[in-house]
Amino acid sequence: MHINTLDKWQHPHKFHRVSRHGEQNTRRVVFLTAVMMTIEIVAGYAFGSMALLADGWHMGTHAMALGITLFAYYYARKNADNPRYSFGTGKVGVLAGFASAVILGVIALLMAVESTKRFYYPVHIRFDEAIFVAVIGLMVNLFSAFLLQGRKEHHDHQAGHSHLHKDHNLKAAYLHVLADALTSVLAIFALISSKIAGWIWMDPLMGIVGAVLISKWSYGLMKDTSKILLDSGVTPDLVLRIKKTIESRADNRVCDIHIWPLGSNHYSAILSIVTHHPEAPEYYKQMLADFEELDHITIEVNEADGEPCMG
Repeated sequence: MHINTLDKWQHPHKFHRVSRHGEQNTRRVVFLTAVMMTIEIVAGYAFGSMALLADGWHMGTHAMALGITLFAYYYARKNADNPRYSFGTGKVGVLAGFASAVILGVIALLMAVESTKRFYYPVHIRFDEAIFVAVIGLMVNLFSAFLLQGRKEHHDHQAGHSHLHKDHNLKAAYLHVLADALTSVLAIFALISSKIAGWIWMDPLMGIVGAVLISKWSYGLMKDTSKILLDSGVTPDLVLRIKKTIESRADNRVCDIHIWPLGSNHYSAILSIVTHHPEAPEYYKQMLADFEELDHITIEVNEADGEPCMG
């Protein structure tokens, strides 16, 4: 057999779909967020506002998370054909998300400690300047959300066909800046109420609220990404639907099945099938064609002994 004839039997291993539009706008949002983060943190220290500091650090955590996402895009693309990655680089972005979640948890803890100290040792706050900076931060967040709320889907031509896929990185970035906008609103509320009503405790309280928000986001991200990294992110429903599809014809029985994630939305499957009416593996792969989340399928077909139990 000529070596070139093997090409049509080989599987592609590019299990990451990147929206160029989403990546470009994410890069713009990272720049805007990083600039505003720096302004808010400096202003928070200069004007004595813990709420402003919390808002700045919250923006910083998302700028860092988005920056890691951009690096993951680049690294996954650069190493897409690297043979060292047996199943491609689909988990690069997942690993980046997990690392980001760990860092976020540490930052949230530091914010909570600093905010608690401010309850007992309040500092003088220059309210007008702090409110002005917080309003600018809110405007930047809303503009960033506008940049990211556009195209949430893109066409994929990777496997010789075209269909729509959601860009989950873009969606996550969109949710991040919305969370930033919420934190900015909390900071503005804390500063205005402190200035008008004299509720100085509102400023550190909003710092703690910001820390809780970051902790919640960090925990959720860590939980989601760890499932994928540990190959446990497959729902029982998916396994059941695959088995029912294969066993809907002839007397096919799935005697062994392994499904594991290759990235955020892509799965690999190994099935061992027993039947009295064996077909070529391609026949069973075609039966699973509607399962778009399955990107890499390996089929083992075993002919059953004895008489068939059904027609």
